[in-house]
Amino acid sequence: RPSSLHTRKQLFSNYKHHTTTKFLVGISPSGSLLYVSNMWGGRASDKKITLECGLVDKLKPGQDVMADRGFTVVAELKKKGIKVHIPSFLGSNRSQLTPEEVTRTRRVAEARIHIERAIERIKEFRLIDGELDVSVLHVLEQSFQVCGFLTNFQKPIVSEVVCVT
Repeated sequence: RPSSLHTRKQLFSNYKHHTTTKFLVGISPSGSLLYVSNMWGGRASDKKITLECGLVDKLKPGQDVMADRGFTVVAELKKKGIKVHIPSFLGSNRSQLTPEEVTRTRRVAEARIHIERAIERIKEFRLIDGELDVSVLHVLEQSFQVCGFLTNFQKPIVSEVVCVT
């Protein structure tokens, strides 16, 4: 546990209920890792990380992004001409998805599994097993990024690219 109150505050995740770090990763449709952000403390929201890490600046109009339901930067990306694919959800005003939404959500889920597989490959390097001393965080950031890009030398994740549109 960090001794500095400021550091402890930045690293604490209300979602996970302990100190943690976050990275944003981007993969190509074929499953290759294209982007690994710098490290963020667990307190940083996914929206803050997405908008401030530099990835959005690298995207061009007409490109596609796939994300979780809770992805709250859809409006900002659409303003840049970037198409966002998220699974459909019911909300409080309806009881079921339309057949088209079911099909689209299934396609998004089939493609999103590759993102989870890419992240799991990075975790397989076992950089973080248990707690780390705060003094090694600067090394953790670089190590995570290197391990991420090393996964591109492994067997491809995707044998056939899935179209979600």
